[in-house]
Amino acid sequence: MAAGYAELLRTRHAARLLVGTLVGRLPNATGPIAIVLFTRAEGGSYSLAGALAAAYGLANAVGQPLLGRAVDLFGQPRVQLPAALVSALGMVWLALAGTGSAVAAYAAVVVAGLFTPPLEGGLRALWPGVLGGREEKVHAAYAMDAVAQEVMFTVGPLLVTLFVAMWSPAGALLALNAIGVLGALSVVVSEPSRKWRSAPREAHWLGALRSRGLLALLGAFFFVGMALGSITVAGVAYADEHGGQVVYGWLMAALGLGALIGGVFYGARQWVGAPERRLRLLVALLAVCYLPLMLVPGAVAMTGLSALAGVFLAPALACAFIVVDRHAPVGTVTEAFSWLVTFFGVGAAIGTAAAGPAVELGGTAAGFGVASVAGGLALLVLMVTQRVMATGGRSRAVARSSDGVSEVAPDVPSEVGSAS
Repeated sequence: MAAGYAELLRTRHAARLLVGTLVGRLPNATGPIAIVLFTRAEGGSYSLAGALAAAYGLANAVGQPLLGRAVDLFGQPRVQLPAALVSALGMVWLALAGTGSAVAAYAAVVVAGLFTPPLEGGLRALWPGVLGGREEKVHAAYAMDAVAQEVMFTVGPLLVTLFVAMWSPAGALLALNAIGVLGALSVVVSEPSRKWRSAPREAHWLGALRSRGLLALLGAFFFVGMALGSITVAGVAYADEHGGQVVYGWLMAALGLGALIGGVFYGARQWVGAPERRLRLLVALLAVCYLPLMLVPGAVAMTGLSALAGVFLAPALACAFIVVDRHAPVGTVTEAFSWLVTFFGVGAAIGTAAAGPAVELGGTAAGFGVASVAGGLALLVLMVTQRVMATGGRSRAVARSSDGVSEVAPDVPSEVGSAS
């Protein structure tokens, strides 16, 4: 398994693009918690902190597909780096102005969220060209991508707390966004990013959303995001009853570890058959693994159940990336991946909002029940739309790469070292 990922990372440009993208997305991964800690340090209420974090998330959800479409039209460097700089300036504005003026604070986080560069979708658009259009390697790269995300979202909050301890919440905001700009810069000056061009696209105001198969996938992953968002809130409620923040940290770490393990095993295997059918199975298993969380056992057992709940998350995401590639209309691949980020993020925000009242009305088990219901709804969407999603063809970006057509970085050599 490790040898397969090591081989991918030895491909020219692969490690740099993966690391640069993860570093560039660090401000986004840590934004909500950094905003909450900063607001509280400034004397703001929890309500204001939560509202600012929500405004940041909503602005991010709006900006991702818009910037993704711009990347498809104008290329990565012209969009990604300016967006990263403007987003960072939004956080600098917040750090310097503070939360004394609510209007200024909201404006700052909206600017930061709206201009968050679509590095995630951009990386997935680059993989086929970097890996020479070999479909099995691109699919393994998607799995590695999903695993790396889980690591980032696990490590990110730890970095925030470390920077806060070293400097201050304002210092953490500034440092994280400076690091993020460097990550984006590392990506956009690379050869694949500079040479990448989207395939010619049909003019249509809906862009990627004119694909019915893509819409079905987005609907399903709205509910997957909702499940994940509700788990974070229900986990806080559970921790309050079983030992406080330390327990919460263990639960979230276990969730990330489960996803990491699942993603590593998923990416190590070459899968056959239609990915749409495989996705239904993975989402079904994901939904089933959410059910035991409603038992709310002791802390040790709950940590194990959290790990189990995460096992099929990274595989489901990796498979979803393949399905996006198969259903995205020609010339819209970055936008399509950005819509997946948006729907997942909005779903997570809705899940966060829904879990709070559920916990207050029915206790911690009810909060985890939101995740179970959302997982079931995700599966229901995929089951109801089977016929629509069955129309997907071969991976579009991979097909164009192997045929020497656009939507990849032309003339970028793919030099893979011998497997270890």
